[in-house]
Amino acid sequence: MSERGNFASKIGIILATAGSAVGLGNIWRFPYEAGENGGAAFIIIYLCCIFLLGVPAMLCEFVIGRRAQANASRAYGGMPWKMVGYMGVFTGFIIMGFYSVVAGWTLQYAFASIVGHLSGNAEFFKEYFAEFSNDPVKPIMWTMVFMVVTHYVIIHGVQHGIERASKLMMPILFVLLLVLVVCSLMLPGAMKGVEFLLRPDFSKVTHNTLLEALGQAFFSLSVGMACLCTYASYFGKHVNLTRSAFQIAGIDTLVAILSGLLIFPAAFSVGIEADSGPSLIFITLPNVFQQAFASVPWLGYVVSIVFYLLLVLAALTSIISMHETPTAFVSEEFGMKRKSAARLVTFFAMITGALCSLSLGAVPQLQLFGKSLFDFFDFLSANILLTAGGFFTCIYVGWVMPKQTIIDEITNGGTLRVPLLKVLMILVKFVCPIAIFIIFLHQFNLI
Repeated sequence: MSERGNFASKIGIILATAGSAVGLGNIWRFPYEAGENGGAAFIIIYLCCIFLLGVPAMLCEFVIGRRAQANASRAYGGMPWKMVGYMGVFTGFIIMGFYSVVAGWTLQYAFASIVGHLSGNAEFFKEYFAEFSNDPVKPIMWTMVFMVVTHYVIIHGVQHGIERASKLMMPILFVLLLVLVVCSLMLPGAMKGVEFLLRPDFSKVTHNTLLEALGQAFFSLSVGMACLCTYASYFGKHVNLTRSAFQIAGIDTLVAILSGLLIFPAAFSVGIEADSGPSLIFITLPNVFQQAFASVPWLGYVVSIVFYLLLVLAALTSIISMHETPTAFVSEEFGMKRKSAARLVTFFAMITGALCSLSLGAVPQLQLFGKSLFDFFDFLSANILLTAGGFFTCIYVGWVMPKQTIIDEITNGGTLRVPLLKVLMILVKFVCPIAIFIIFLHQFNLI
């Protein structure tokens, strides 16, 4: 087995870990949730959830991962807590399976934008997406391409693969996003969209709003799928875990808000309602871009290309971390060289992705418990595994790990002063587990 790598720089740590958190959910889910739940009122609640609950939960994974300097299955110690690590590895793998399918869609749409195929009325975009997603070959082909690119990054290790790719992709992602936001804000009537997103409407705030914000905060930060724990195992002892957690949460939130400033001004300018999920970015937004820039067709062409390149980067930075988690597990638990472990993970991820893609239309018989394989993996991970992973991770740090061990990790052996340490410990021990448990009950309509 090859020697474990480490991140070489602080900026590399921040960009790589933020890349793990920043994904398609920031773009297709957060803006819709904010718009439907009171705009700025939801954002305020969301920020409270991020920094009072999401950051402490993220910090738990950082503490576990850096202390162990090992893959997620070893990081939690012996049984029964070792099962939490196994669950995290499994969760990351199955998310990669169906997420790679959607990532493949972004590549197809980026290609279609470049060659000029995304042109037509609203019905055209709906039919285009349905025909493509149900095709037995094209989605799988693009999924494979995406996995090959991911594999190329992973086999080059932590410093020369993950860190180098993150340093390149994350700044580009921000530049592309800012360019799109500027273009969107320059459209006629765009300010109505800004007002819709940023004006607080507390009349729309209910107990459901709080629960939606809680769920979005935990899932947006990738808590509970062992990616953060695995990345933290590559942190040096000099890294300020608390500051890093706040910085990463800040970047993740900034991307989500900027995505809202991209989507709502453009949608309002042409009078189209923005919904959530894949239909937003593969059906609604292509139509929005075409109508919004109808007077300057070449600009609409450029905006479409830039948008789908943005999605490709957002998907890639996330899926790299999902791949790294099982790769580190296979390499260390079975004594395999990194490249061999990565090849094994890539192979099975390709098979899983192909089956998930086929289950959406070409082979509808691929079902589990009445759901397509794609939808079942999505439901299982989002509604059960991620929630359970976050819950047990907080319980492990708050109630099982020796208090002095936690203090040593957070303060870097007493060399850092962390004024909020006692508050963080209370949040981890009591507030976070209760909040996550409430989210779990809410997802099954039990509260």
